[in-house]
Amino acid sequence: MNKLLIINPGSTSTKIGIFEDNREVKSFTLRHEASVINSFKKVIDQFEWRKDEIKKILTENNESLDSFDAFVGRGGLLKPIKSGTYRVNEAMLSDLRKSIKGEHASNLGAIIAHGLGTEFGKESFIADPVVVDEMEDLARISGHKAFEKVSIFHALNQKAVAKRYAKEKGVSYSDLNLIVVHLGGGISVGAHEKGRVIDVNNALNGDGPFSPERSGSLPVADLVELCYAGTHEKAEVLKMITGKGGFVSYLDTNDAREVEDKALAGDAYAMKIYSAMGYQVAKEVGAAAAVLSGKVDAIILTGGIAYSKLMVKLIRERVEFIADVVVYPGEDELLALAEAANRVLSGEEEAITYE
Repeated sequence: MNKLLIINPGSTSTKIGIFEDNREVKSFTLRHEASVINSFKKVIDQFEWRKDEIKKILTENNESLDSFDAFVGRGGLLKPIKSGTYRVNEAMLSDLRKSIKGEHASNLGAIIAHGLGTEFGKESFIADPVVVDEMEDLARISGHKAFEKVSIFHALNQKAVAKRYAKEKGVSYSDLNLIVVHLGGGISVGAHEKGRVIDVNNALNGDGPFSPERSGSLPVADLVELCYAGTHEKAEVLKMITGKGGFVSYLDTNDAREVEDKALAGDAYAMKIYSAMGYQVAKEVGAAAAVLSGKVDAIILTGGIAYSKLMVKLIRERVEFIADVVVYPGEDELLALAEAANRVLSGEEEAITYE
């Protein structure tokens, strides 16, 4: 039996799970206030703080870190790579520390897993990071040859729930056309054609629907004017896109539950912004349906915000004409990471080397 500690840093929380093989024994969600997150200049600066928070909750629950056989982190913004399980190595850590493809909390997954693994003499892994790339060539064309669209999305959870849906239907994931919507701190809408995500919005860097803390697509000319107005530094503008966009910009919070509560309590402005996010998600689903030529077996809503009956209603009423809407609230990411690491530890598959 392998005892694993699974570490999944998100933009507003850190989720950890204790697994014995593929059985979840315990799990915890450490929720982080926006004020604390924003006190760090860079995501990488959160490493020691988040690691200490993990050690603290485990100690409080009488879990010895030395008892784990391996530490498994969520993958971050690395170079585009194929789907699979990777052993954390120096090349990977170097790219994450340099933020070669941008800053995101998921960058901390491998770093924390490796830090704990080094401290306790155990192995560390990641699996299906956000840069898994299966996009078709047509999907990469942006509209100007100086720019190319890239694949950055919630690959781990999207793949996990798509496979879960297929299993429940008694068919192969590779036989289905699905649209999977991850609703979280970031929002990604993937067109899954026969087991491959052939198109997906860049859920991190200003593409697709806005989310609790990301701007999504913005009017490009207006953004250029802002950049050259001399009123904002580069870092400030990038933060407007990722970190201080979306709900944070409009309502000064990245907590979707808080916005929903205000909306349901009669706050008209909160309801307008909350509804706008659902509207934009529905538009992106429609675009994904066009990518799949209208041949869609199901639309899957997942992620933390999929617990919201209001958000599900806002999306469902605009897209259910395309296909049945199935809701898997929350995430299967902890289990997916455990399964990936166990396949390597059991010898079922080889860990891939990141280069």
